[in-house]
Amino acid sequence: MGKKVTVAAEKKRAVAVYDRLQERYPDATVTLDFKNPLQLLVATILAAQCTDARVNIVTKDLFKKYKKPRDYLAAPHGELAQDIVQCGFFNQKAKSIQKSCDIILREHGGKVPRTMEELVKLPGVGRKTANVILGVAFGLPGVIVDTHVRRVSARLGFTKHTDPDKIEQDLMRVVPEERWTQFSHLLVFHGRNICAARKPKCPECPVNELCPFPKKTK
Repeated sequence: MGKKVTVAAEKKRAVAVYDRLQERYPDATVTLDFKNPLQLLVATILAAQCTDARVNIVTKDLFKKYKKPRDYLAAPHGELAQDIVQCGFFNQKAKSIQKSCDIILREHGGKVPRTMEELVKLPGVGRKTANVILGVAFGLPGVIVDTHVRRVSARLGFTKHTDPDKIEQDLMRVVPEERWTQFSHLLVFHGRNICAARKPKCPECPVNELCPFPKKTK
């Protein structure tokens, strides 16, 4: 009985955190520029160990040149790699993009797949990237665990894990399913603006009294 009460209390607290963060960051969403699922897939692959701002600079021209999976496949590897060189790890990322486009053409009729199982089979796509695509491009709820979500969810006491897959499961247990994607965006924005890694601005935090983080700044 005690465990059920605890879970219910955590669910209630998670909703309260969501509501306050949504009020603070009403426009929270993915900061990558895209117009269709393929563009978002490519952008998320490029965003690995690269800032979204840098990716958006690169994709502004990239998406004009490459519009369909066949366009990426038709390009010589070296040419595509050069087109994305500013994003870092460009040889590996070009390889992942071209192999993913090959699979999309051969197995999915040229369309980005809409399930977790199919997405994570694409090179360069893990659960985090897959959940971005599912939630943002297709409106299918998913918890996106990046470095900010990992840090903020731990400080809020919603998880004790460091493994992204386990953090994802912990958040799925306390956050209503229809809010999974947006809750992730809110934690990212909060992590960037207030709940920083080194010096969190706890006095400015809208969820301060809902947060059990023991090392709050004064």
